[in-house]
Amino acid sequence: MIQSKFKWQMQKTPDQQLIKKFAEGLKVDPLIAAILLQRGFNDISAAETFLKPSVKSFHDPLLMHDMAKGISRIQQAIESAEQITIYGDYDADGITSTTIMFEVLTDLGANVDYYIPNRFTDGYGPNSAAFKKIINGGTTLIVTVDNGVAGSEAIDVANDLHCDVIVTDHHSLPDKLPNAYAIIHPRVKNEEGLAYPFGELSGAGVALKVAQALTDELPVDLIDIASIGTVADVVSLTDENRAIVKFGLTAIQNTQRPGLLALIKLANINLASFDEQDIGFGIAPRLNSLGRMDDANVGVELLSTFDEDRASQLADFANQQNDTRKSLVDQFYQEAVQMVEASGDADHRATLVVVGKDWHQGVLGIVASKLLEKYGRPTLVLTTIKDTDELKGSGRSIDSFDLFAAIDPMRDQTIGFGGHHSAVGLTIKAEKLQVLRDQLEKAANDQHLDLSQKPTCQVMTALPAAKVTTDLVDQLAVLAPFGQDNDKPTFEILYDRLTNVKTMGQTGSHLCFSLVQGNQSLNAVAFRKGHLAAQLLQDSDNVRVVGQLSNNTWNGRTNVQLMVADLSQSPAPIVDKRTKQLRQQMFTEPGVYVFFHEKLYNQLKSYVANDATAVLYDQVGTVDDPKRLFIVDCPDVVSDLKGVLQKCHPDFTILYLFKKRPVSKWGMPDRHSYAKLFRFVKQYPNFNIATHLQQLADHLDIASQTIVFMIQVFLELDFITVQDEVVNLNPNYRSKNLSSAPSYQLREEQLEAEKSLLASNTNELVSFVQHCLAD
Repeated sequence: MIQSKFKWQMQKTPDQQLIKKFAEGLKVDPLIAAILLQRGFNDISAAETFLKPSVKSFHDPLLMHDMAKGISRIQQAIESAEQITIYGDYDADGITSTTIMFEVLTDLGANVDYYIPNRFTDGYGPNSAAFKKIINGGTTLIVTVDNGVAGSEAIDVANDLHCDVIVTDHHSLPDKLPNAYAIIHPRVKNEEGLAYPFGELSGAGVALKVAQALTDELPVDLIDIASIGTVADVVSLTDENRAIVKFGLTAIQNTQRPGLLALIKLANINLASFDEQDIGFGIAPRLNSLGRMDDANVGVELLSTFDEDRASQLADFANQQNDTRKSLVDQFYQEAVQMVEASGDADHRATLVVVGKDWHQGVLGIVASKLLEKYGRPTLVLTTIKDTDELKGSGRSIDSFDLFAAIDPMRDQTIGFGGHHSAVGLTIKAEKLQVLRDQLEKAANDQHLDLSQKPTCQVMTALPAAKVTTDLVDQLAVLAPFGQDNDKPTFEILYDRLTNVKTMGQTGSHLCFSLVQGNQSLNAVAFRKGHLAAQLLQDSDNVRVVGQLSNNTWNGRTNVQLMVADLSQSPAPIVDKRTKQLRQQMFTEPGVYVFFHEKLYNQLKSYVANDATAVLYDQVGTVDDPKRLFIVDCPDVVSDLKGVLQKCHPDFTILYLFKKRPVSKWGMPDRHSYAKLFRFVKQYPNFNIATHLQQLADHLDIASQTIVFMIQVFLELDFITVQDEVVNLNPNYRSKNLSSAPSYQLREEQLEAEKSLLASNTNELVSFVQHCLAD
């Protein structure tokens, strides 16, 4: 059976009368109207503004914090022929931001230069040494783009050297803003407590607004570059960003920039159908590769030069850097997968840390992203740094785990650390590697990371394959450009037969097939799902498919193609939904919910739905026809679970197997620990276990939970007496085997149960339950 990667969330179908009203008012297909309503557009006017952005979609740039002050200072510098240096960033948004600012200042006659810090020597953002170098070269005004709001230290250095700094940025605001001459940022509030009307601009978007304020008109000659930065930085494609990209795509189709045209040609992009995906998958990676592999400064020259020979040369270089980047990513990813598989960490750890030897630092974040996609857990990829004892790397995370917060408690043990919820960069001493691994696992526990929870896939509606046409796809394009906060609509495709299953790609890593309904056949492509081909060829019954639709033109013919987002087959009889946290919504489905612990049963039985039953494991025989079984908690003894399964013979078993405090965390005490505790009790009579447990734990260097367990074992063996929490040695104790104590035997059985039911991977667990049912 094929397990879905995502949890499919089918969107509620809007009221049919409302759909009709929107469709007629906007003159769009009812499907478009339904999607707009599903996405929160409550009136036709707002929807029309969204569908048809205009010049009115651009807000007044002077509404942005410090814009007027910053513009005045720039104009003063231009008039006085001061040396201005634009301080950029090495990613695509930074390169495009720098290009925009450089071109507008050049056109205004400024004495201007630009500096993009090197990822490997300068790092991200304002760098004190770089600022000193720039200022010593004669600069009296630095304008940052796509960075600077967190650069207090370097900005203070510039102030001391009598150089003004104007920050133009869009990144998260620090607790304290830097002491810059002006801070132009869409989310910084003005003196009246108001922020710019749209706070989600990219760095290139902010630079475009500065250019608009400087020229007192919308700089249409720069909007092509701004659209590249906006798409590349994956910001919200709504409001002003949507207008930037919508107009920018048209501008790119008519661009005269030799460098951009050369990049488009090398990326094999059809300019006539150029869209946001061509930026995201064709242009942006080539610009990003410049900063990832070496020096990004050439990216500005590539975009701004009108020397066709130089543009062609630089485009070739960017393409080569991108090919090198892809090659290194593939190499390091394969090595990383081998490390993870060899270590078994994907089966036993909630987080992954991979360390390569002298890997190129510029691609570590991409490798981490690919590992995250494969294993579905927070991942750090580090590399050794030649001739040092340091490790440097990047991390990527899932929505339910704050990676920055996870590492922040050990910040003082890092050499460098920064980032946010989903992505971090850090440098540590090699000797701190285990500390880092342990901290991540602790954070996973503290944040209640539940890897069984799948990310959500929003499915608009179900579409019959017979109704999917090129005309429908053309109509859906009115919702474009697609991206953050305006995803390309995902549909479930209804069909009669799944045929023509094949693999694609040099290594067969991709999958293609056809969905047939009546006389209509819809081609489907599923990237990185080639491994499912054998399963589909053997059994394609009850397979559900969701994905996005696009028109694909080949040899002059245009056909609809489904880009598969996910596949799912009817649920297996045994479903692994192990969890570290029980939620009320987990008890809403019909069935029998089996508890192995009476206390938990009493706490949660009221949560069980009216058409379901809650029962203790030894009472399942009283339930009529228990064919759908939910195993809520983990039994202490495996045989208890076997008994339940064999009594019920369920058609469908869902395994939550919740356990608040697994005993495997402490394990079974060794004989040396028992001996230490026994000697202590013998030496120190009248010990109060209630008031001095932690002191005893610290003294013996044994966990307090383990001491409580050992005292229970001693008590059951009559080695000690306990009266009013006071422990004393039994003067008449007789030597007995520790394993004869009931608590000792229970602990052994609990450990065995946890090994089989909690520590196993999904395949092992399903196999175990199948054997229980077969016995």
